[in-house]
Amino acid sequence: MADDNNNNSNFLKIVYTKVTTNGHTELVPLKLYSEVPIEEIALPEVKTQTANTATGMLIANRYLLHRVLGQGGFGRTYLAYDQHCFNKFCVLKEFLPDSIATSCLQKSRDLFEREARILYQISHYQIPKFLACFEDNGRLFLVQEYVDGKNYSQLLRERLTKTGQAFSEAEIVQWLQQLLPVLDYIHQHGIIHRDISPDNIIFDSEKNLPVLIDFGVGKQGVESSINTAANSEQAYINYKSMVGKVGYAPHEQIRMGHCSPSSDLYALGVTAIVLLTGKAPQELLDRYSLEWLWQDYKPVSPGLTQVLNKMLADRPRERYQSAMEVLSALSGGRSQSTATNSPAPGVLPQSPQTTVFSSEQRTPLYPQPTGNFPSQPPQVTPPPVEQRSSLHPEFVKLCHQELTNFVGPIASFLIRETLAQNPNISAHMLVEALVEKIPNPQQAIAFRRRLV
Repeated sequence: MADDNNNNSNFLKIVYTKVTTNGHTELVPLKLYSEVPIEEIALPEVKTQTANTATGMLIANRYLLHRVLGQGGFGRTYLAYDQHCFNKFCVLKEFLPDSIATSCLQKSRDLFEREARILYQISHYQIPKFLACFEDNGRLFLVQEYVDGKNYSQLLRERLTKTGQAFSEAEIVQWLQQLLPVLDYIHQHGIIHRDISPDNIIFDSEKNLPVLIDFGVGKQGVESSINTAANSEQAYINYKSMVGKVGYAPHEQIRMGHCSPSSDLYALGVTAIVLLTGKAPQELLDRYSLEWLWQDYKPVSPGLTQVLNKMLADRPRERYQSAMEVLSALSGGRSQSTATNSPAPGVLPQSPQTTVFSSEQRTPLYPQPTGNFPSQPPQVTPPPVEQRSSLHPEFVKLCHQELTNFVGPIASFLIRETLAQNPNISAHMLVEALVEKIPNPQQAIAFRRRLV
């Protein structure tokens, strides 16, 4: 098909082709022949079916589509108004598998629905709420909470444009402390995110916290559950398991589709050094030796360097194996002598750690945070102390609430670690032990005054 436009001696010819995607046919410009300078040509607007369906369409007589947020291999994501909830914004994800063989459609749909059931069961303050899963006119949708904020790719670009500076070391340490409990939570539920990057972490301006988004579908380890599948379906599932961004996802995930909690920790480490340096992963990785060279761009304290390099280890077994291990390293680690103490109720025992941050390193490592990293996170359920006769549960709860105001979500972990190391600790000694966990001296004094 061609469109001719003759203007005196100038000649313009546009050749279109028909492209069918998911049952929708669109006209796409294929070739352009012209005697007119290319910068003077205004191409005719092509109305696509996607644009039409994303504006003003009512889904399930409830969700009014506002605009398209994005599209991936499994479907398309919309921003929509929930007319049953005072036109509050929400996110609709439609199941629209791209380029999937007919024999695999049902399997991919099953995975989509199973992921919906899994996400429905998890509830965390820093994960968008999963609200519903429904089918409307043969179209399958998921509904999630809308997060109002900018992702960290946008925040990094804004900083580099305005100030020429990326995020500081103190900000990254606090950012890690706020996100690691989220990873620990999903890992405890058997979920591996597999696609952690600055694009998939949003600073929620309302919660004043980083929020982990875009769990997508097919991102849970599924190979073991489909051993009876046909070869073609198995190949498809394995392919879809290899999600993640090149540069952020570790080699075992990209090459073989293998994933574990350490895979997410690797991606979180890459994200951290990108935010620290303001450089893309390919700029920080030596293409010949495949070694990370991020320290050449942004030297940090030896303690944080050690933590990040272990997160970025090429071999999975050389990385931290859990988010709690990283938190322990960031908070100073656990000595060999105390590692054998019985854990507090509800706390899993951890492997011995050597101290990463010495006492003299902690003060410069944790200055007052600035920018888009919050100082007062939400309350987290304090650790149980039913078996400790020397400490009243209400006092431990109060300690947890006050400590959270100063150090964030890591407060729960610090209290549990302190109680595990000192089962018979007194109330006074607990306060003093927690005071040492607060890097800012003025905040440490304020914490003591509120409890003593």
